Amino acid sequence: MTVGIVVSRADSASRAVGERLLALRDWERADDDASAARYRCAGFELREFEDWHLELDGVASAFDDPSFVVFASRHAGSSGPLLTAHFTGNFGAAEHGGADRDLAEACPNAHRAVVSAFAEHAPEEYDVGMECTHHGPTAVGAPSMFVELGSGEEQWADESAAEAVARAILDLRGVDAHAERTVVAFGGGHYAPRPTRIVETTDWAVGHVGADWCLDDLGDPREHRDVIAQAFAESDATRAVVDGEKPRLRAVIDDLGHEVVSETWLRETTGVDLALATDLEAELGSVADGLRFGDAAREGAPGEYVVVDHPDGLWADAHSVDADAALAAASEHALAYTTEENGNRVAGEVAFPDADAHDAYVAALATLLDEKYDAVERDADAVRVTDESFDPEKARARGVPEGPKFGRLASGHTVEVDGEEVRPEDVASERAEAYPRGARETVVRHEGER
Repeated sequence: MTVGIVVSRADSASRAVGERLLALRDWERADDDASAARYRCAGFELREFEDWHLELDGVASAFDDPSFVVFASRHAGSSGPLLTAHFTGNFGAAEHGGADRDLAEACPNAHRAVVSAFAEHAPEEYDVGMECTHHGPTAVGAPSMFVELGSGEEQWADESAAEAVARAILDLRGVDAHAERTVVAFGGGHYAPRPTRIVETTDWAVGHVGADWCLDDLGDPREHRDVIAQAFAESDATRAVVDGEKPRLRAVIDDLGHEVVSETWLRETTGVDLALATDLEAELGSVADGLRFGDAAREGAPGEYVVVDHPDGLWADAHSVDADAALAAASEHALAYTTEENGNRVAGEVAFPDADAHDAYVAALATLLDEKYDAVERDADAVRVTDESFDPEKARARGVPEGPKFGRLASGHTVEVDGEEVRPEDVASERAEAYPRGARETVVRHEGER
C-alpha cells in the first residue's frame, strides 16, 4: 500500500511541504528523467513536477500503483491561516482544470484521517477544515485529494505550517482510501461547515461536497443526474446529507436509489451496526422522529432483543429527582429508545439487548427514587413507592390554623395548638404508587440494509 505524493515546483507552498517531507524521512532517490525527481520511503512515493497541480491529468500513472494520490498544494483565499483538504472535480464548467461536469475518484477515509492529523499538528494560529469539490484535475487515475497550506504568501513560506502539512501526509501511511461509512454532501458554503463537523465528530467519512455555488454551476439536477450519480460512485457512498430543502435534488437522489440522511442520523448511528440500526428504526420509529441509540447498541449486534413499553410514569418521577441521571440510564442500558422534546424526554418504547438490561434500567430509575420516597420496592410487575407527607386536611382537623404552623409541620417540626402538641406524624398521610415496569416482547432480528 503506497501513497503517491505530488509536489509541484510551480507552487511555492508545495515546494515547502515537499522539503519538509524529505527532511522528516529517509528517502531513496530514483529519478526517471531530469524533469521529474522521484523519491521512495516505506509507504510513500514522492514525485516532483514542473507543472501546476491542476494541469496534471493522469498523474497516478507516474507512480507505481498508488493506493491514492495526495497533491501537496497551496490554498489561496481570504480565509487566513488555514490547513485544508478536498477532492477534485467540477459540478459545472471547468474553469480551473479538469473537464466540465466531471468528478475525480475520492479517497474519503484518507481525507478523514488527514483532517484529524491537521488538528494534531497545526500551529496554534491555524484553522483546520475542508472545502467543497471545486477544481481539477478530474482524470487522476487513482483516488486522490488536495492537502493544502493556506491562505497567502506569508503562510506559504511558514516552515512550521509546511511541516504540519507534511506530518499530516506522513500520518496516512497504511490508511485505506475508502471508508466503510461514507456520505456525499450537497449545499452549504465553500468551506463546508456541516461536512467538517461530520468528519470531526462522527465515524462517517465525507466524499464529494457540492456547495451551493457548485450546484448553481451544475444547473437543474434533473438534467445532470449523471453528475449526481458520479458524486456517489466516485465517493463509494450510498447516502447523502443535503443542506436546505432542494426538492429537485432530493428527488434525483431518491430516484438514483440513494438515501438522504440528517447530521443527527449520522451522529446517532456512529458506532452502531447499520443493519441493527435499520432493524431498530423499523421496529421503534426513525431517528427523525426521536429514536436514539444507547450504549448497548455500540457494543455489538444481538441476534434478538427485548422491546418494552417504556415505564413513562417511573421515568418521569425519576427525572424529577435527577434529569441528567434519568436520561443517562436510558443511554447506558438500552439498545434504542424513543424520545420526545428534542431527545430530552424518554417515552414510548425501548429496546434492550436482553431482559437483564431491562431489569438494570428499572433498577437505575428506582435507585433515583430512593432520594424522594420513604420506601421503594421492586417486584416482577412494578416499582412501588410509599411516602408519608403533610396532609393539610388532617392538620385542619387537629385545629392547626393555616399559616406558619402549617409550614413548620410540613417541614417536620412539632407545633403547639391550644396547649397541645401536634407532631408531623399526627398530620401525615401515606402515599403509595405503583409504576408498571412495562410488558416485554422478544424480537428476532433480521438483517436490514447497511
